[in-house]
Order: sequence, then C-alpha cells, then structure tokens
Amino acid sequence: MMQAAQKWLTSRLNQWVVFLLVGGLLVRATIAAWLYPGFDEAYYYLYVLHPDWSYFDHPLLVALSTGLGPWLTGIVSQFTIRIGTLLLYTGALIFLYLTSATLFSAQVATLTLAIATAIPIFQVGFGTLTVPDTPLMFFWAATLYVAAGEFFRVPESYRPSWRLALISVLVGLACLGKYHGFLLGFGLVGFCLTSDRHRSALLSPWMALGVGLFAVTLSPMLVWNWQRDWVSFRFQSGRAVPRDQYDLLALLGTFLLGVAYLFPTFGFPLWWVTLRQAGKQIMQPWRRKSGIDLNLHSKQRFILWMSLPVILVFTLIGGYQQILPTWPMPGFWGATLLLGYQAALWQKQAPRAVQRWLVVSGTTIIALMLIALLHVAFGIAQTTSNYAFLGGMWSPKEDSSTQLVDVQQLRRGFADNPTLRVALQETDFIFTNRYFLGGQIAMALEPLEPKPIGCLCEDLRGFAFWSKPNEWVGKDALYITSERFQGKTGLAKYQGYFSSIEKIADVPIRRGGAIVQVFYIYRAKNLLQPYPRPYGN
Repeated sequence: MMQAAQKWLTSRLNQWVVFLLVGGLLVRATIAAWLYPGFDEAYYYLYVLHPDWSYFDHPLLVALSTGLGPWLTGIVSQFTIRIGTLLLYTGALIFLYLTSATLFSAQVATLTLAIATAIPIFQVGFGTLTVPDTPLMFFWAATLYVAAGEFFRVPESYRPSWRLALISVLVGLACLGKYHGFLLGFGLVGFCLTSDRHRSALLSPWMALGVGLFAVTLSPMLVWNWQRDWVSFRFQSGRAVPRDQYDLLALLGTFLLGVAYLFPTFGFPLWWVTLRQAGKQIMQPWRRKSGIDLNLHSKQRFILWMSLPVILVFTLIGGYQQILPTWPMPGFWGATLLLGYQAALWQKQAPRAVQRWLVVSGTTIIALMLIALLHVAFGIAQTTSNYAFLGGMWSPKEDSSTQLVDVQQLRRGFADNPTLRVALQETDFIFTNRYFLGGQIAMALEPLEPKPIGCLCEDLRGFAFWSKPNEWVGKDALYITSERFQGKTGLAKYQGYFSSIEKIADVPIRRGGAIVQVFYIYRAKNLLQPYPRPYGN
C-alpha cells in the first residue's frame, strides 16, 4: 500500500492534487477557527439540540454535519460546529476530481480541482460554514462520480447496471441535505431522455429498484412533513412564488453579484463556457456530419444537465425576489467540469497564461479573504478599533460584520457576572425576539447551563416545533436580545404576557478593544398566557 502511494506521488499532477486538497483544507480550517458564527450557522446548532427526522427550514443532514464536531470534542465553538463541513467538502472535492478524471483525463481533473479550490464562495459557502449546502454538495459530487461511471464506462455502448440504484440513493441523500437535490434528479432524468444511448436506463429494472430506494431514503423528510401538513414544502415553495413585477435590473444585479461571489476571473468564464456549450448542444443535430466527437458531446451534455437548470432557475428567480448567493452555486459547481476541460485546451495553446490565470486569481482571493478575516476578528477597517488600518473606514453601527457574534465573549459575559449566573440557574427557559439570535445564545449558554430556548416572535421557523405554545405558562424566563435587533417596540410587545419584566444586565461584545454589539438581558416573571404563534405545534 505504501509503495503504491509513493509511486502515485511521483507524478507531478498527483503532487498538485495533494497540494490543492491539503492546502485548501488548511485555508478553510483557518477561516473556520477565526470567523465568528453567522446567524444561519448558529441557528443550525439548534437543530443539534433538537434531534428530529427533519426540520421546518431544511432536511436533517445539516444537523448531523453541524453536530459532528461538538459530539466528538465535547466543545461548542465556531470551529467545532464546522468540523463536519471541513471534512465533507474535502470529500466533495475528491469526488469532483474523480468525476473529471473519469470523463476526461487526469490533467483536466487537476485543473478542475484547482478552479473549484480557488473559487471563494465554494471555499467559504460550501467548504467552511456549516450550512445545508455542504452535505448537499458532498452527495451531489458523489452522484456525479457514480453517474459518470455508469453512463460513460464503455465509450460506444451502454447497458444499465446496479449503479442506477446507488445513484438514486445518492440523489435522495442530496435531497436530505437541501431541497436542491430534486433538481439534481431532474437533471439526470433530463439527460437520459435526451440521449438515445442512455434512454434505456429509465426503463431498466435497476431504475425501478432505484425509485423505491429513493423513496425510502427520502422517508424521514416525507414522514415528518406528512405529519405536519407539508409545512416545509409549503414554506420553501412559497419563497419562489413571484410577489412583485419582474425587474430586469434586479436580474442583472443577481447575475453580477453571482459573478462577484464566484470571483470575476472564474465567474465570467463559467457563464461563457456553460452558455457556449449549451449553444453547441442545441446546434448538434445540424452538425452530426461534421465529424464531432459524439462521446465527448454526450459527456458535455451530461454536465450541462447537472448544472444549467440550477443556474438558470435561481438566476431568473432573482428578477422578482432577492435570492441567497448559494442558491445557484450547485450549478456552477458542475460547470467547473466544463471550465476545467476548456482550461486544458487553453493550456495546450498558452500554458503560461493559464498558469498566471490560476495563480494570480488564487493568491488574490486568499489575500482578500485574509483582509476580510482580519477585519471580522480585529476590526482593521473599524474606526474605533485599536487595530484600525489608516484610521478605519466605518463605525460599528455601519458595519454589518458585527452581526457575527463572538459567542465565547457572550459566554464569558454570563460566566463572569454573578447576577447573570444566578439568574441563568434559576430561570425555567430563555427566549429571544429573533429566531436567528436564538442560535448564538444557545452556542454561548448551552455549555454553561442548558436551558430550553424559545422565540416569542412572528417568524418562528424551527422554534414553532421545538416547544408547545402553553409549555411555559406559569414559568419564569430570561429574555435576551441585542442592541441591533431589539426593535422599535422594545418590551411593549411582551407587556401583558408576563407578571413583570425588568432589565438585569448588559453584556458588551468587543472587537479591537471597542464595543461593537450589546446584548440586553431581562428577567421575565410568570408567563401568564401563551404568546401567539402563526404556525406550529
């Protein structure tokens, strides 16, 4: 085994593969250790505290990936909740490399790996933060690899095999990561329907078995939703329903913002190579006699079906409502296979230009991410920071990065304050006024004194199913909110629901020696009646 590994590493290309995988993991681990948890990440930690077969916002796999680090280490921190992400994304990169090598060559696969490793939204959005996209992309990449082996293992012929059943399970697991997985299944069916050689897969016994296994894999999500009036599907589908007139400027903004997140030196080439290849596929019937490589053409069509529907659907949605940056990115993930192939062609003509393109892009991205990370950790662009560079650029109130809360500071604020320690021990439950604050509060306080955490607000998300409306009637609570999110109504919205509510302490959060955020803590006595809920238990 060792001799085989040593022989494999003698190849220059294989050395680059190891460098990219290990180097990328180290970069992402550094970000994971220093970047404070965002709202969504901390909120998914609440999934860990409420194990279930599915959740209001997302399926169950994000709970497992988020919980892996805390379960293994017994520590709750920004780094430990991201351990699962660091491992899964490294696996996704390996599967992407193997897919490209199966479809094209080791050289193309290495270039594809370099591109996917460098793209910033892949590095952070899929590879560092604990979000549903990470398990989605792991099983998406695994599906691509197994499907490439199924459909293209023999160059000129095809016979359905057991891999179809495995592909069905992997697509189901992708769906348990995020609902985007259904578009992956749509793409696979679309490819088979449009390929004369592969259409037989849809009618094979292996596909029939696969459909059954797909349903079994989805059963946790389906049963949970069936018992709750399909609330997750109604919530997610409602986000795609147009509420305003279509805005072409908003569509342009969505396109340009996506290019920025991909980084322009990769974003524009990804759009170009994808649309160019789509045009070639449309023109293919008129070019059959031109001597094109039909097997290569089929591989490129396969990649397009795995990428273009996702890219177009979510980019077009951006014309009538704001989308999250990660929504179209699984499509661009697949499109890196096309760009890697195109880069190999460019490399034959201008190897130095391709090398400069990758090296300059990669180093620029790392430099920009380092600057952003230093600001989040030390406030180098913050006017009040002790580490401000050239006096800083904006105040904490103008800086949205202060929403990333150092939960260790919040934890110490409670641990070092005798009044708060006693209040935390004596209270029956904790509540906040924003669902996303609940996760940051849970990460800070769960290791000190585990208490039920609720959200008395209109947008409950998962909180609607983690407690009963009358569960805390007659109980005492701590109300925790932040300066930024206290809202105009303040305590007025809770008047009449508690016998009394009074402020007992503030916990300041500092960055670069200056206060950038303040958490307010109130003691609320005797919940008189359930707070109204728009949905849930």
